[in-house]
Amino acid sequence: MWIFRSFVAGFISTLLFHQGLLHLLYIAGKFPTPAWNMAATAPLQVPAVISLAFWGGVWGVVLWAMIKKQSSARQWPLAIILGALLPSIVALLIVFPLKGMAFAADWDPKWWIGAFLLNGAWGLGVVLVMKAFGKK
Repeated sequence: MWIFRSFVAGFISTLLFHQGLLHLLYIAGKFPTPAWNMAATAPLQVPAVISLAFWGGVWGVVLWAMIKKQSSARQWPLAIILGALLPSIVALLIVFPLKGMAFAADWDPKWWIGAFLLNGAWGLGVVLVMKAFGKK
């Protein structure tokens, strides 16, 4: 049951925390693209934000598997740190090149910092949602 709940937590956290912070960064002029992208994405032609949220759900399972046995006090910082690092590294080093984008975003610090911020917020959101589900 924790797998389903952590998937849902990751999905919700992507829509609220990751995309919420992206929206704030966009309106502050710090990020070039707006949040909640509804453009169809290959191969299933679902909105890009739904595809992103699906992968956020998959990462939610991975993150929760790594931190679920930690004390509540340790889960918070671990979720932020692991959430910031793991999906960001995979996205920038693997997913970007697969999508024809520059490897590691050409090592541009703005991309790395943005990824760490967005995914750290996502990790925090995963723990908050899991706590709302009553999971310690």
